This record gives sequence, C-alpha cells and structure tokens, in this order.
Amino acid sequence: MQPYIVFILADDKGYGDPNCLNPNSKIVTPRLDRLTRKGMTYTDANSPSAVCTPTRYGVLTGRYCLRSRLKRRVINGYGAPLINPDRLTVADVLQQDGYHTGAVGKWHLGFCFAKQGDVFDYTQSITDGPNQLGFDHF
Repeated sequence: MQPYIVFILADDKGYGDPNCLNPNSKIVTPRLDRLTRKGMTYTDANSPSAVCTPTRYGVLTGRYCLRSRLKRRVINGYGAPLINPDRLTVADVLQQDGYHTGAVGKWHLGFCFAKQGDVFDYTQSITDGPNQLGFDHF
C-alpha cells in the first residue's frame, strides 16, 4: 500500500507556530501535532518567494516562479491561469503512480471564468484550474 501524502502550504504561518515544532508556542495546534507524531516532518526547506502565488507555482511545478510570466507580486485569484495546461505538476506525477489527488483551500493561481462585461460568470465551467492540472478533486 502506498503511503498517504499530505502537503500543507499555509500563508502567514511561521516555523515556530505549531506546538510540534515549538513547545513554547502560544498557538494550540493539536491536529498538526498528531500528524507529526504519526508521520514524517520535513523541517529543512526554502520557499521560492515571500508571497503565495509564486510559492504555489514553484511547489506544484518544481520550477522557479521567475520562469512563469509572474515576475513579482501575486495574481488575481480569478485571473488568467499561471500554470500552462501542458505543464507537468506534482499532482500529475502522483496520478501516474496511482495516487488520487486533491487540493483544498486557496488556489490563487488563476482560473478562466467567462466574463460578461465587467462581471465574471461563475456558472461557466472552470478551465485550466486544479482539475485540469492533475487534481482529481478541488
């Protein structure tokens, strides 16, 4: 049986915030503490950027965010997709190895919604979002 993989990317969370990494933390994190006791914790990592969009791009594609069209800041959550549909993502690689994949929470890498004048039509199907980039569920 393949191991479960849970990758958590949290904005505005510091290394010393969870109790499992800092017993003196003032933030109570019992569920994160339990996850770390029952699994593996990696504590030596670097972020490709100080903000969310380029960091997500780098984590999902394995590429430096400067190789995308985004050179600074973050993109509008409903703007044009940052990841090209033909770009291989970590979710694609996991699917090829038999995993079922899912993403929860803030995507912030762009969606293609139909636009009626100045208003987005959210009833239209999403293209180039997580489900087109290797995620079974979003």
